[in-house]
Amino acid sequence: MRVILITGISGSGKSIALRVLEDDGFFCIDNLPVRFLQEVIGHLSEQGAERVAVAIDSRGGRELAELPSLAHGLSRYGHDVKVLFLDARNDTLIQRYSETRRRHPLSSASPGAAVPTLTESIAHERELLSELEGLGISIDTSDLHPNVLRTWVRDVVGSNRAALTLLFESFAYKTGVPLDADLVFDVRCLPNPFYVPELRPLTGLDRAVAGYLDGISAVQQMVGDVTRFLENWLPHYILENRSYLTVAVGCTGGQHRSVYCVERLAAHFRNREQVLVRHRGVAMREQAAGAHR
Repeated sequence: MRVILITGISGSGKSIALRVLEDDGFFCIDNLPVRFLQEVIGHLSEQGAERVAVAIDSRGGRELAELPSLAHGLSRYGHDVKVLFLDARNDTLIQRYSETRRRHPLSSASPGAAVPTLTESIAHERELLSELEGLGISIDTSDLHPNVLRTWVRDVVGSNRAALTLLFESFAYKTGVPLDADLVFDVRCLPNPFYVPELRPLTGLDRAVAGYLDGISAVQQMVGDVTRFLENWLPHYILENRSYLTVAVGCTGGQHRSVYCVERLAAHFRNREQVLVRHRGVAMREQAAGAHR
C-alpha cells in the first residue's frame, strides 16, 4: 500500500496537500495522533485500501519523535512510504495567519503560563518538528501559489490527477439559469422545433427532432462553435485543478434545442472526459406528466 505522510509547519499548506491527494483518490486522514499510525495503516491495509495519505502536525507533541521509527517500520512491513515536510518563512506564516485570522494550534497557554504570541508559537513548533525535517522530501511553500503547490505535490507523490468530470445540462430560460452552471450557452436564437406541429410534443432526445435540427446549418455551426470553445479552454480549467465543470445550454422551454445540443456535445467529449448529462426541462416535463396520470 502507498502511504504518504504529510507533516510540517502549521500554515505551510498541509491542508492543501491533503485535499489534492484526496481529489486524486487517496484515503485521507487529518491530524492523526502518531501513536495510532501503525494500527490505522494496518487496518486500512486489511480493508483493501491501496493509497492512504495522513497529515500529522505539531499537536502530537513529544510523540512526534516516534514518527521516524514508525515510518521505517511501515516500510519494513512492505508499504511504500513517502514523507512530505512542508515549511515556510516566518514572515509568510505570519501573513497567512493574519489573512485567515485563524489561531495557531500551539497558541493555547499552559496552566499558569502566559498566552504565547504567534511568533513564539511558530518557534515552539519548529523546535518540536526539528527532528522530522530531514525525514522525507521538504517543500518550501513561502512563495508558492496554491495551484503550484498542488502541482508540486502531485509531482513528488507521483499521483495522477483525477479526470475532469464534465456535466452537460439543458435547461429552460423560463425557469431560470441553473445555480450550479459554470459556463452557460444560450441557443434561443436557433430555429425552434416547437413551431413544427408534429415535433411540438417531442423532445431533443427523439430521432425526429434530432433529424430536423441536423439539417439546419445554423444549429451545426452553434454546436461546432461551443465544441471548439470547450476544446480550447478545458485544458486551462484542468490546470486550475478543477475536477468538475458544469456546462449549461438553455433554450426557451428546455425541450428541443438545448436538449439536442447537450446530447451532441456530450457525444463529442465522452471519449476523452468523464461526462454526465442532465435535462432539467425534460425531467420537469416528465414529472408533471406523471403527476397528472
